[in-house]
Amino acid sequence: MNTSIAARGAGPHSSSVPGAPCWVNLSTPDLGAAEEFYHAVLGWDWRVGRLGEYYRFASVHGVPVAGLSSTEMVSSPGVWTPFFAAASADDVVARTRERGGTTAVGPLAFPPGRAAVLADRDGAVFGVWEGELVSDWEEWRRAAPTFVELHTRNAFDATMFYAEVLGWASDEPGSCDVRYEEERVVLRNHGDVVARVYSGAVDSAPDPAIRPRWQVHFFEEDVAACVEAARAHGGRALSRGTDPPEAILTDPAGAAFVVNEAVRTARSGQGA
Repeated sequence: MNTSIAARGAGPHSSSVPGAPCWVNLSTPDLGAAEEFYHAVLGWDWRVGRLGEYYRFASVHGVPVAGLSSTEMVSSPGVWTPFFAAASADDVVARTRERGGTTAVGPLAFPPGRAAVLADRDGAVFGVWEGELVSDWEEWRRAAPTFVELHTRNAFDATMFYAEVLGWASDEPGSCDVRYEEERVVLRNHGDVVARVYSGAVDSAPDPAIRPRWQVHFFEEDVAACVEAARAHGGRALSRGTDPPEAILTDPAGAAFVVNEAVRTARSGQGA
């Protein structure tokens, strides 16, 4: 039986929120160290699921919020990757290639769906997921409020790429709205800010020196406590901001992420 067909009848499906971020995954060379670090910094609990001993699911109050996969065999550094929902991973891969992007992995079958890891034409890495969602999308968003932001050389060019590849601002039911707000392209779904695209002030020229990348943001009530916990467990604080309070942190394997106190106001359009 086709995996995606089976998944449609089993629970919430990626086709219900096409183009929206639906999962975030950390690849790391040391599962144990990562589990300890993120439990201390973000309060996550961990469990092994149906993907085997080399994959962990983080949870908040019992709701799965993120994945952790081992790169021990290939000795690569840690990295966070956002995954976007799709009705068909094959279609997204084909559209990515047609528009100058590349495929790193897949699509591969994982119970209960299919995944691929891709890069846009400027090299920013992202994933796509087709199949049953780990939990209800709204429940996932409430359990660990998060959004992802693309730092790139040309926000408008990048937005056109993702709109064509992932179906942003399409007529498809459940697709994301795209607007320009406060010098960023903002992606909303069900009123929430779920992604942003940024390349600098609107009157600035595209920066050829920037390394395009997706950055994962997590909401936390006490950013200062997260910074202290990160430093105490082998991580670093790369930068901190106060308006709104946020910090860019790295875990012991070098994976960067952001803790941000402003995400909870995203539905009202403030702060995120």
